Amino acid sequence: MAHIELNNDLPGIRGLMFYRPEIEAPLNALAEFLLRSDNSLTRGERELIGTYVSYLNDCFFCQNVHGAVAGHYLKCSIDDIDAIKADFTSADISPKMKALLTIAGSVQKGGKNVTIEQVDAARSEGATDKEIHDTVLIAASFCMFNRYVDGLGTWAPQDRSFYVNRAPQRAVEGYVGSILK
Repeated sequence: MAHIELNNDLPGIRGLMFYRPEIEAPLNALAEFLLRSDNSLTRGERELIGTYVSYLNDCFFCQNVHGAVAGHYLKCSIDDIDAIKADFTSADISPKMKALLTIAGSVQKGGKNVTIEQVDAARSEGATDKEIHDTVLIAASFCMFNRYVDGLGTWAPQDRSFYVNRAPQRAVEGYVGSILK
């Protein structure tokens, strides 16, 4: 049960948006832009950044929602996403994504933890300044989303098939629109 009375039984951020509908549009627009707009990073890669930060923040709802969507885009299982979260340095992902996830992990600890060496390493693996920028912004935004969801004690379905089964729909519909979808 959430720390405050939300007057709905929707999970995670969906319940919070229902409670304060005036924040739904701006938060969904931010997620839509960060995760689905035209970008040289794929949708799957951007979802993976959000998933990894949510994992580091121990936000069950967000890491599973976005992990399932990342898996959908990247054509891998939720178990594969779990393995990446647990040890991305050994995962079968590009050296550029490994460098960007390193930056995302530093942002999760605090923005000042990102080093020029990490940025240079990402550049040396082919990351553009825009990709580095977007990685930092996705990581920072997910810290906010995670703290919002967990700071108010929202509930999350524990059966991870819930997230996996909804991922194709979320991939088609995106994040803009009614929370009741």
